[in-house]
Amino acid sequence: MFSFSTLSTFIIIVIGLFLIPGPAVFLTITRTVQHGRRAGIMTGLGIATGDLIHTLFAAVGLSAILMTSATAFNVVKYAGAIYLIYLGVRAIIEKPKDASLPESPPDFSNDAYRKAIIVEVLNPKTALFFLAFLPQFVHPQQGAAFLQILTLGLIFVVLSVLYTTSIVLSVQQLKQLFKGPSRIGRWSGKIVGTIYIGLGLKVATQSQ
Repeated sequence: MFSFSTLSTFIIIVIGLFLIPGPAVFLTITRTVQHGRRAGIMTGLGIATGDLIHTLFAAVGLSAILMTSATAFNVVKYAGAIYLIYLGVRAIIEKPKDASLPESPPDFSNDAYRKAIIVEVLNPKTALFFLAFLPQFVHPQQGAAFLQILTLGLIFVVLSVLYTTSIVLSVQQLKQLFKGPSRIGRWSGKIVGTIYIGLGLKVATQSQ
C-alpha cells in the first residue's frame, strides 16, 4: 500500500512534531505531576483516542470525496497544503511563549481518560490538522484512500501513545526541561513552522 519512502517520511515527520512541546505534552505532564503516573498514562490514551476519532472522520470524509471526484480530492489536498503553510508561517513569526506547566483544577485519575478525549475531540484545530496532514501521504493509485488514511492515522495514534507514555515515565526530568522560557521554547516555533511549510510544499512536487 505504501512505499518505504512514504511511510518512513511520515513516521519521521510525526516523531519530529511530537518532539515539539505542545498542548498534549503539557496536559500529560500536568496530569502526571498533579495526580500521578496512572492519570498521566490515561490522559495520553485519551488524547490518542481523540486522535483516532478524528482519523475515522477524516478517512470517511476524504475517501467519500475521492469516490466522487479525483479532482475534488486533489482540491482538498491543495487546500490542506495551503493550510499547513499558513500554520508554518504563523508558527515562525509568533513570539515564543512561556513553556511553564499550565495550572489545572483538581482531577481524579479515573476521569483523566474521558476528559482528555473530550478536549481532543472538541478541538477544531486538531480536526483541521488531520484533514490537512494525512492526505499529503495518500496516493489514490496505490489503493483505497480510506484504508491509507486509516492506516496512517493508526500509526499516528500508536506513536502518540508511546510518546506520551515515555513522557509520563520521565516526567521529573521533563518538568525541568519545560520550566520557564528555554532554548527549546525559543526555537520550537521555527522548527515546527519549517515542518509545516515543508509538508505544504510537498504536494507541489509529488506525482499525482
